[in-house]
Amino acid sequence: MINVNLEKPMQSSSSLDNTRPLLLWQRIIDWAQDHYRERTFLKDQRIPARPGLLYLVQRGVIRLAGVSKETTSKQKLISEEGETFLGFIGSGQPFEIVAQSPYALQAYAHIDDTSVIWLYWQDLDNWPHFRWEILEAFRAQHQRKLIWLSTLGQRQTIDRLLGFITLLVEEHGEPIEQGYYLPFPLTHAQIGSAIGSTRVTVTRLMGKLKQKGMILTVGDNLICLPHSPEPITGSE
Repeated sequence: MINVNLEKPMQSSSSLDNTRPLLLWQRIIDWAQDHYRERTFLKDQRIPARPGLLYLVQRGVIRLAGVSKETTSKQKLISEEGETFLGFIGSGQPFEIVAQSPYALQAYAHIDDTSVIWLYWQDLDNWPHFRWEILEAFRAQHQRKLIWLSTLGQRQTIDRLLGFITLLVEEHGEPIEQGYYLPFPLTHAQIGSAIGSTRVTVTRLMGKLKQKGMILTVGDNLICLPHSPEPITGSE
């Protein structure tokens, strides 16, 4: 049985910018631009990130994906079918790319005009307090991953689906009259890859959740969780 209550205010990742001293954040942006460490990307454009560097999302949203590699005698081929959606990194948040064969972590701009700053870890010596903020952000991301793993351990697919949506909306959601909504699109195929299901199954279960009033869609088919949905019992 699933019972979701989002009556309490949530803090989206983008709102973290408001807790950081604007002067410090502006200094980092200016430094990045002066050192050619800032770049803007179009929707679905791959971020040329590599292990060992620190990346900051200045503006927009980053989509992380795990990609399986198939190695041949001539070249390495990346299978699109092996790509697994791993989550979003919002504005003001850091991320790293970890290389672990036979899988690779890749980052994409999820919306247009996504701006990314990159640094070496030693660059943070210029801003000791900011280094502490970065480490705290990574600690919070690690805690979210543990919750995500717990959600993926649910036996019923519908439980995994609603739990996954709830985690995303709790982290990135913005308030509207009906509840909280995810302010950027997410395909059923991406959801299916994240929860270990198929696009067809996700589409069917999303319809079931809508019929039960557990989720809504607003605007351009954006996912929304209402304020006080009724609990349902999954059967998948």
